[in-house]
Amino acid sequence: MTSKIALITGATSGIGEACATLFAQQGYRLILVARRAEVLKKLAVDLEDKYAVKVFTLVRDVREKQALTEGLEALPEEWKKVDVLINNAGLSQGLDPIDKGNTDDWDVMIDTNVKGLLYVSKIVSNWMIASKSGHIINIGSIAGKEVYPNGNVYCATKHAVDALNKGMRIDLLPHGIKVTAIHPGMVETEFSLVRFKGDEQRAKKVYEGFEPLLAQDIADAIWFAVSRPAHVNINDMLIMPAAQATGTITRRKE
Repeated sequence: MTSKIALITGATSGIGEACATLFAQQGYRLILVARRAEVLKKLAVDLEDKYAVKVFTLVRDVREKQALTEGLEALPEEWKKVDVLINNAGLSQGLDPIDKGNTDDWDVMIDTNVKGLLYVSKIVSNWMIASKSGHIINIGSIAGKEVYPNGNVYCATKHAVDALNKGMRIDLLPHGIKVTAIHPGMVETEFSLVRFKGDEQRAKKVYEGFEPLLAQDIADAIWFAVSRPAHVNINDMLIMPAAQATGTITRRKE
């Protein structure tokens, strides 16, 4: 078993939670960052009890630069030797044409998906540079590879993440730091519930008539990338349900 450290943002649900569980199974010590204090605490206790790993929790919103920076910098020095960073925190808000878009929704998506990812990466990449090793996993989306109707700003944020993957990979290459992009298609998590602001019926319809990906499928792909030999890097991985061909074309049962 390993004593490596993985830092995971958006750790209390979906892909983040699945990654936390899988990396705990592999013996990683975990730094879990999320907004929901009670859910985060319960997850940490469950993982520590079940897998006998150490878990450090940080209740923060990645959009809040000062609080996030202070929280990360206050970590004990031994916890700053992060081997794997999984930039998972991300969301979509609304599904409106550009002329009817809610600018508050735009701010939330840009601040979380782009700026939040940058704030965390800036800090942790410097820790990795000091260690001369590390692996950054950025969670993108099919929306970062194509644009679909009414996806405008969300797609723009994920295209930005796709560009940042490439920029990070170039900038961090001299320091021996790997950068991997994981781009999921439809994954049944809280994603659609958040997009539709708690409308459970509308969120459920997104996944009706076909078998979507599960959070565990994406966690498995991330682990595959992380567990490659030192001389191998998975630059970019696009993962879709078998019933999905593009961001908008699916095969659904009647």
